[in-house]
Amino acid sequence: MQRTLFKLYAALLVAAAVFIFSYDISIHVAGAIHNQNGTFPLDRRKQKSLLPGPTNTQSLQSTILSWESNVLSKTTLQDIGAINHTIQSSDIVQNEFIVQFDGYYSKTDRHLIIFAAASGANIINSSIGVLERTNLGNAYPSDFDVLQIATTSINKVANMNHARIKSITPQRRFVGSLKSFHKKADWKSYFKKFSGVHFHRSRVPLKAIGNNKQIAEAVQAKQMWEAGFKGQGVKVAIFDTGLPAKHPHFKNVIERSDWTDEETSDDGLGHGTFVAGMIGGSSSDCPGLAPESELYIFRVFTNNQVSYTSWFLDAFNYAILRKINVLNLSIGGPDFMDKPFVEKVWELTANHVIMVSAIGNDGPLYGTLNNPADQMDVIGVGGVDYSNNIARFSSRGMTTWELPAGYGRIKPDIVTYGLNVYASDLTGGCRALSGTSVASPVVTGAVALLLSSVKKNQRDLINPGSIKQCLLASADRLPSANIFEQGVGKLNLVEAYKVLSSYQPQASLVPSYLDFTECPYMWPYCSQPIYYTAMPIVANITVLNGMGVAGTIKGSPTWHPYTSHNGKYIDVSFSYSNSLWPWSGYFAVSISVKPEAEQWEGVAQGHVELTVVSPSEDNYEGREQSTVKLFIKVKIIATPPRAKRILWDQFHNLRYPAGYFPRDDLHTKNDPLDWNGDHIHTNFRGLYLHLRDAGYFIEVLGSPYTCFNARHYSTLLIVDPEEEYFPDEISKLHKDLTEEGLSVVVFADWYNSSVMTKVKFYDENTRRWWMPETGGSNIPALNNLLHPYGAALSDRVSEGSFVVSSHEVYFASGTSILQFPPNSMILSKPLKDQGKEILSGFSSEMKESVPILGLHKIPGGNGGKLVVYGDSNCIDDAHLTTDCYWLMDALLHFITQGILSPALESDKGLKKLKSQFKVAGEFPNRMEGNHLFKYSKVLEAHLGKPIPRPLPSCSSLEWELPFFINESSPQFMWKPQ
Repeated sequence: MQRTLFKLYAALLVAAAVFIFSYDISIHVAGAIHNQNGTFPLDRRKQKSLLPGPTNTQSLQSTILSWESNVLSKTTLQDIGAINHTIQSSDIVQNEFIVQFDGYYSKTDRHLIIFAAASGANIINSSIGVLERTNLGNAYPSDFDVLQIATTSINKVANMNHARIKSITPQRRFVGSLKSFHKKADWKSYFKKFSGVHFHRSRVPLKAIGNNKQIAEAVQAKQMWEAGFKGQGVKVAIFDTGLPAKHPHFKNVIERSDWTDEETSDDGLGHGTFVAGMIGGSSSDCPGLAPESELYIFRVFTNNQVSYTSWFLDAFNYAILRKINVLNLSIGGPDFMDKPFVEKVWELTANHVIMVSAIGNDGPLYGTLNNPADQMDVIGVGGVDYSNNIARFSSRGMTTWELPAGYGRIKPDIVTYGLNVYASDLTGGCRALSGTSVASPVVTGAVALLLSSVKKNQRDLINPGSIKQCLLASADRLPSANIFEQGVGKLNLVEAYKVLSSYQPQASLVPSYLDFTECPYMWPYCSQPIYYTAMPIVANITVLNGMGVAGTIKGSPTWHPYTSHNGKYIDVSFSYSNSLWPWSGYFAVSISVKPEAEQWEGVAQGHVELTVVSPSEDNYEGREQSTVKLFIKVKIIATPPRAKRILWDQFHNLRYPAGYFPRDDLHTKNDPLDWNGDHIHTNFRGLYLHLRDAGYFIEVLGSPYTCFNARHYSTLLIVDPEEEYFPDEISKLHKDLTEEGLSVVVFADWYNSSVMTKVKFYDENTRRWWMPETGGSNIPALNNLLHPYGAALSDRVSEGSFVVSSHEVYFASGTSILQFPPNSMILSKPLKDQGKEILSGFSSEMKESVPILGLHKIPGGNGGKLVVYGDSNCIDDAHLTTDCYWLMDALLHFITQGILSPALESDKGLKKLKSQFKVAGEFPNRMEGNHLFKYSKVLEAHLGKPIPRPLPSCSSLEWELPFFINESSPQFMWKPQ
């Protein structure tokens, strides 16, 4: 799990935390302290080890790995609009575990619980200790401790059980380092790699704000000031890099606290000062939005941008103790599976702390949301420029928590100004920064103003749910951006004040309606009509509950098709949270077309009605309830011909978190993890748009191959799979290809166990090696799938550029064909042996002819076609150099028409072979000691070789009983109910 400061613009060079990536030494954390004789790293935190003297250092090997829910987190290019980027990392700290208790206990009681649990696991007292915190939280009861344990006893931690212990998870260390772009050309070059990605045509070049423009003026904060609302009485916590003690811009700093090991609350970087200035600064040149708010400064990052999970947990607990009203987090990372952190965020909001967090600076790529901003109870903020265009750096949805079986939620929640915004610098002046870390405090400042406007007799209505509802209900829709870019729209402070002034406790939905005919806002739902036999469309709705921290959906929601608007043609199914806590839950709607609409075309409408019930905040015996409607409007078409239908295999894609799944391009050094979901609406969005423009219909398979009807589809598209295959899947697919006329297209990637060993990660501070769970793809598993056809891929890793017809192609760390069945066509191209370069450490321009594309017609009248290509990078938006969508067109032309496109047929590298194709090379072997089974849906843990789990049954939706009514959807469905 990683959290990093979203630092932008200023050229801050932090040399002590620079990461180096190379094929030989991978990632090293510079400045680490070596403890050659001890079992434990030298403690450098504001915590004191109680463990007895050191013992001999031993390798953790597989024992510690059983505790890893995550691995070294991604490093990513950040904050492009500010002309710099952040390289960031996180890792598990050797020999340290966070012990979470079921409540808050004194230090003595916590230690007694830990030692009792250790004794029950046969761990001797001399092998364990508890890190003593010396921060402000140490004087109060706590719900966690940091256990330090000798390497020889780590394998016994799993046996530590106690009625008061909720969980034991690894301690994590977060590191971020800043690096600047000094020239305009440097940051412009970054966006060249997105040249193949489809953007909204309405986008215009980013427009910078002038020096005389103030953020307070831009968001109309001065109107709130004139009404007497300046944030007075509102406690605002800022979790960042600290604040100078005597900075002239701050008149109302109530408390500065340090949660790091540096024993200072001062800001050595300027990021925390800038964020604090945007919220509560009093400078006339760059005033904050809420200049009279009470600022509580929490320094949670060192000057080297290092932090630990335990620092955050302590600081969060103290924020609850201080009864903070609103908390700003200009931090984030892709790890939504760091349990202690995620659960503590829930606890914060459950204690009425309104949390505002930056959505991330990994745009314009989709599937780049950061945690905790992607949580339902948190206000996730994206960025726009002053022309109301989505900032290119702003991360986009969907959430990837729900993949592969479900569909992601809408995020960000809201957007506001995040490009070239002025606020306080370290020296007492003003400067401009950009990024969602800038947009987040804009919303935090706005919330502080809103809270200060609430009358005393209405303050019991204020909570994280109600404030989020007011912000979203009042936001301005941006006409050219979709829902996964802007959320509900742009912050409108004055309108939010009006909504809050008349607010009554209620439930609401995000989004509040589903109109699949409304483009571009409802993309991707509006980009493809629905039809009979298609996979059900899933929309994941967030339920906000402003009535109380806990609630439930009363009874069963009801489906009301509109008789006069063709509602009879669609089926609807629901799944939803058993409890809405804290302040929120999910409501998933699955929509399918009925058989009687197989040849019908038109628009169908109806609505879903649900009632949310909550205990009364001021009287627990009482209950409040709110009924809301979800309006649904869908475009139905006649079922398309089979030749135009493509099925995307989502089930066999794995991603970070939780395992270390490496990027597919080994030249990628700043973003080594595969974390964008590998979905057609995230990092394969460009391919999706291209196929839709070409008239194809793409559906998503989130279940095993045994769960789809092959007769509906011309092609199964398998792209960059990391998962294993059930034996029954292999058999089913063989039947589909040989008897049902289904064709399969595979876009694979590299796999070589020796190369995987070389691209492992190393952290000098914790002396830990992190091994990939697979290569770019799981080629051994793919070879099992291809074996019935006499096809196989090799362990060679190839790289290079070539031309097919007039198309330039870059082959980025791909695999090659080792064997292919008779009567096939093979395309070979001269490529470098990148794997050999990595293993030897020497680059070479030597190239040899490598078979990279195979095409085969399955024998028999009902046989389909098999196509295998060795690289997926040319269709993946994440690191796209030159797209090969033309190749996808050519392959689909071969599948549907049975003939080669001129581009392929005329290439001299294409050979038509009558006999079995074989080349010299090695079958890739699964790497010894890998832990893929921990993250696999197919494999289960086993003492010896991992074995397949039982094949899961195919899910069957229960369609809701329709209650027909003669109504119509409102003309403006987007208006708040």
